[in-house]
Amino acid sequence: MMREGARVRLDYSAQSLWRVDRVIEEIRREGAPYDAVRETLRGLGAYAGEVIVRHTGAEWWASGGDHWIRTPDGRLWDPIDEARRCYGGHGSLRLLCRDALG
Repeated sequence: MMREGARVRLDYSAQSLWRVDRVIEEIRREGAPYDAVRETLRGLGAYAGEVIVRHTGAEWWASGGDHWIRTPDGRLWDPIDEARRCYGGHGSLRLLCRDALG
């Protein structure tokens, strides 16, 4: 869960994903249990997906409760899962966006 009063400026720029990666890293370092931060991670992943959508002309795809981004070149991206990977110390929403932007 993000701290009350945390001020993170999210403006749908690719650069804002640096901040999102840092927020997730801070949550991870504090040792928050996954169940306590699951929805926060989902929201941060969805935010990253929307950044990709706005910068590439991609669109959201959903199936069976899962959500992906499909970029105009036909590739599928899973920013919500990438947020979970970030929490586990093995992902980066910033790098996912960089790769999706090509």
